[in-house]
Amino acid sequence: MFSKKNNGTTTSQIESLIGQGTRIEGNVMFSGGLRVDGEICGKVVAASSSSTLMLSEHGVVNGHVDVAQIIVNGVINGPVRSSEFLELHPKARIVGDIEYRMIEIQQGALIEGRLILVGENDRQADTAYEGDAGS
Repeated sequence: MFSKKNNGTTTSQIESLIGQGTRIEGNVMFSGGLRVDGEICGKVVAASSSSTLMLSEHGVVNGHVDVAQIIVNGVINGPVRSSEFLELHPKARIVGDIEYRMIEIQQGALIEGRLILVGENDRQADTAYEGDAGS
């Protein structure tokens, strides 16, 4: 259903969908691919290092996001951590600090926060960081 090449890597297929008009209050943990057209009030955390989050122009996340591959065209209110790559499309809006490995920002995207490059040495800390996702 969804597959894209980015710098030689192929993203996960989208297996889960939170549809427009749906609001989830609480933390969401997933593996594989997740597309959000609705709203999540809580943390969004990937269970695996090959997971992809796709936030459409209608999607909103109010909380911390920690996913390896993130594609944003909607709104995130909270800190973002992407251990692989982050794509910000023209309607993307992020209010919070962003930790990234690779980033692509298209004209029109808005960031209110700091951009923090995650280096090679930080990849080892990812495992410990993921263990903290339940809190």
